[in-house]
Amino acid sequence: MRFLKFFFWSCFAIFCALALSLSGAFLYLSPSLPSVDSLRSIQLQIPLRVYSADDKLIAEFGEMRRSPIRFEEIPADFIQALLAAEDDNFANHYGVDITGLMRAAAQLLKSGHIQTGGSTITMQVAKNYFLTSERSFSRKISEILLALQIERELTKNDILELYVNKIYLGHRAYGVEAAAQVYYGKSISDLSLAQKAMIAGLPKAPSAFNPLVNPTRSKERRDWILGRMYKLGSIDEASFQLAIQEPETARYHGASPELDAAYIAEMARAEMVGRFGSAAYTDGFRVYTTVTSERQQSANIALLEGLLEYDQRHGYRGPEARFANSSRDEWLEELAQRRPLSGLLPAIVSEVESDEIKVLFRDGTEHSIVWDDMKWARPFLATNSLGPRPQRPADIVARGDLIRVRWKDETAHFSQVPLAQAALVSLDPDDGSIEALAGGFSFGQSKYNRAIQAKRQPGSSFKPFIYSAALDAGYTAATLVNDSPIVFVEEGMDRIWRPKNDTNTFLGPIRMREALYKSRNLVSIRLLQTIGIDYTIDYISRFGFQPQDLPRNLSLALGTATLTPMEIATGWTAFANGGYKIEPYLIQRIEDREGKLLFTANPSRVPNEETPSSVTDAAVETQQQTPRVAEQIIDERTAYIMTSMLQDVIKLGTGRRALSLGRQDLAGKTGTTNDSIDSWFSGYNRDLVTTVWAGFDQPQSLGRHEYGGTVALPIWMKYMAAVLEGHPEHPPAEPEGLLTLRVDPQSGRAATPDTPNAYFELFKSEDSPPPMSEHESGVQIPGSPLPANEAAPIDLF
Repeated sequence: MRFLKFFFWSCFAIFCALALSLSGAFLYLSPSLPSVDSLRSIQLQIPLRVYSADDKLIAEFGEMRRSPIRFEEIPADFIQALLAAEDDNFANHYGVDITGLMRAAAQLLKSGHIQTGGSTITMQVAKNYFLTSERSFSRKISEILLALQIERELTKNDILELYVNKIYLGHRAYGVEAAAQVYYGKSISDLSLAQKAMIAGLPKAPSAFNPLVNPTRSKERRDWILGRMYKLGSIDEASFQLAIQEPETARYHGASPELDAAYIAEMARAEMVGRFGSAAYTDGFRVYTTVTSERQQSANIALLEGLLEYDQRHGYRGPEARFANSSRDEWLEELAQRRPLSGLLPAIVSEVESDEIKVLFRDGTEHSIVWDDMKWARPFLATNSLGPRPQRPADIVARGDLIRVRWKDETAHFSQVPLAQAALVSLDPDDGSIEALAGGFSFGQSKYNRAIQAKRQPGSSFKPFIYSAALDAGYTAATLVNDSPIVFVEEGMDRIWRPKNDTNTFLGPIRMREALYKSRNLVSIRLLQTIGIDYTIDYISRFGFQPQDLPRNLSLALGTATLTPMEIATGWTAFANGGYKIEPYLIQRIEDREGKLLFTANPSRVPNEETPSSVTDAAVETQQQTPRVAEQIIDERTAYIMTSMLQDVIKLGTGRRALSLGRQDLAGKTGTTNDSIDSWFSGYNRDLVTTVWAGFDQPQSLGRHEYGGTVALPIWMKYMAAVLEGHPEHPPAEPEGLLTLRVDPQSGRAATPDTPNAYFELFKSEDSPPPMSEHESGVQIPGSPLPANEAAPIDLF
């Protein structure tokens, strides 16, 4: 009895001492403990996610991959696996498991070091949300006290939800949903029991038990957890045996974009950082862009195929590397270091036969490429020089060559990474929304966004702005301008400029309409000379161009300004929309992590039935944003006449290839700079304006016989054919104040009933031509001090 009394009072004393110690610790530490109430409104770090207009994930940005889920979305068998691994007494304790703490204390007394903390899930929540990972007695006591508070104020379900969304599970994955995506590419609810057990084993040591870093230890941990679940009665023997026998299939799955639009993603990211700073990466913003997946995919394919076609015309430059003396395993190691570029896969030639080659891919599979698919690969000697045509595969490749292969129509095609680059911009002319954009061949190859950063000379694709200025200065599409040689001399110096046409021919007096679709350089220069540089620069600046980018000399008529594809496309929208200025925009709306709307774009729009040109005060009183009406910068009749003239570029001129699209509502203009350094095509119908540029980042010739119509135009055609398929033709509506008159082709005057070869032309009502007189005395340009058939020296410089 004395022993029992002694034991009882000893335990009581220990309990009182422990209680007093905890009370003292609480009184000492409580002022510095955070409020548990903050857990109810905790904001976990969630990456920035960028989506297309049709809700396709484009990219995510942020150090932490996290996809929070609610308790109701956590699978029951995963909860059982997690409790078996971390805290099988979770349902019964009040935040602290005395048995676990005693076990940790015994290990401390035995080893002299803290081995395990004896932490419950609740204690881990306290540590993860409020404390550091420091191993100290004060931190452990704070953890215990916070756990007790958490259990008093939150339900067990709340605690589990906080835990599974916060824990780090390796490879930037925070939370179990992100871990399921990283290791298996699936949602946690779609995993097998064995896969859930593997993830449940990660919190203890995300590196040591990581299936990618240490698959053996990971499987041992998984199987131990499955055994614990069976022992605890969470699963039956059949489920246990089935899960134990399942092989481990984890592999790394990066963030999986549903749409390849890396240049768009980077533009959106930069704009979000500009708006929100570093919080853009952590606050879980969801950004919805204006691009649609269908049009963006069409842009990607058009640019890829257009560059490959150009590249193949200029021959094969040889393999990226040679590994003739390497083993198959060494080949696979090399391939693992090479990444695909815009669908061009790295592969090593494993066999060369008489009519095909076999290539090895990084996944260890081998496929054949037939000889017919390789015949294009004449040796590249120089830009305008190719070697002899190959007669067999051995003339092109050898065993061990590292090449590129494109998969198309379930077939491997022999290819190479193009050296030339291109950019495509497609805009809605009514509000400026970016419908598709490609800034280069591959974002993985180069992050330089040529669509918005590359300032290049647009060449003849700039001429429509000169012609528009002339139309608004009193010229008409029927005005005759002399296409003849002209010489410009700088006074007191030997500098002489003799501009010429691309064909180095001259056609004499020619209608402005014909001069545009034939892209006559001398006509553009004479127009600019007559209407004046100051007037023209002031006029063209209305389209959104910066005056400092426009040279103040007559070379402006030939497109020597330095402009980006985005700037060119933006300017062209005024021809498509009836003369209104719009501003391109990319972000349609921004939502927070809860889906609450934070921002909606309100671009200026071209007036129509839905957005009247005058906005009443009543609109301000509504909850919707006040519609913004675009500024009209040119006469709508000028825009209509320009569209008519640019339609002739496709019907009769340098854009004739586009006739194969079988549409009558398309208008556009090619552009090629000196020595074929830059290749352009801009074109549109009433619904869509698209500009394409192609060239080299370091300016050099694209090659002999390469022009806007051979490089840029095919890309434009592939894109427009895809996005307009199934859509009815949509030409602009003819505005009021236009006349259609018969015109004499020899004089540009109104034709008489018996005038031979007369044709119909569009005129503004106030610009209709005078009738022919009985004796025409030469062709005179309106407003010109000299007859158009005379050349005069001028101080160009």
